[in-house]
Amino acid sequence: MQWKADRGLQARMGLTMLLLLALYVVFIGVLSQFAGLFVMVLVIGGFMVAQFFFSDKIALYSMGASEVSEAEYPELHATIGRLAQQADLPKPTVAVADTRTPNAFATGRSPSNATVCVTSGIMNTLNREELEGVLAHELAHVKNRDVMVMTIASFLSSLAFLIVRWGFLFGGGNRREGGGGVLVAVLVSLVVGVISFLLIRVLSRYREFAADRGGAIITGRPSALAGALMKIDGRMDKVPKEDMREQADMNAFFIIPIKSGAIGRLLSTHPSTEKRVERLRAMERELETA
Repeated sequence: MQWKADRGLQARMGLTMLLLLALYVVFIGVLSQFAGLFVMVLVIGGFMVAQFFFSDKIALYSMGASEVSEAEYPELHATIGRLAQQADLPKPTVAVADTRTPNAFATGRSPSNATVCVTSGIMNTLNREELEGVLAHELAHVKNRDVMVMTIASFLSSLAFLIVRWGFLFGGGNRREGGGGVLVAVLVSLVVGVISFLLIRVLSRYREFAADRGGAIITGRPSALAGALMKIDGRMDKVPKEDMREQADMNAFFIIPIKSGAIGRLLSTHPSTEKRVERLRAMERELETA
């Protein structure tokens, strides 16, 4: 099987960005009527632009991860380098997070400055072929450039919910001093936040299917990734609660999200592991009959 651009993913990324841009224009138009809130939007927006350029370092910091050298992890570096070559990508920076959570993620604005991070938990959980499947999945995210799109898409949602949380502090709560207008702005922010949140969830679920397929094509072993997903999912119930709370904000970028109850699964950034494994097994059968 040869790598082909996922037109469905590209169309969804384009549509999501167009819809979010339209939401952003409406959002700024409403908030520009309220000086205090508009100034806050500009300040927070500046911080978020900075976040975009340093998203890789922020993601690593939030996970307590650090870049590792080839001397420290020679086998991990060799595997990522070989898979990157097979995927026709520059070798990304390699990072490791010392946590029992079995997970991995890719970050960075583009293939030229991407970072692939794995946890010590996942290296202790998976065998060599399964870990290769996971690393190829993360490289597929890099090749699809969906990490950049997800980072941009998260800006508006985060900004809107910050307005909801802090709007009254910046605008005042007295109706005679414009509190009624601030309430309208906060309600608009809530609507914008919810819509952008749902758009991100729809895009995120599809991009995981695309990365699964891409990762399986890179290695030529869909069954290895399927086995890895099942192992990781099975270990999630054993993740310490404190780790769940600290790392849940990274769910959209993990290969398997940290579980958070029935409502959390309903609004999950990922499709169910069962559906992902089913598709990978179908790919395996396709390869066997080719």
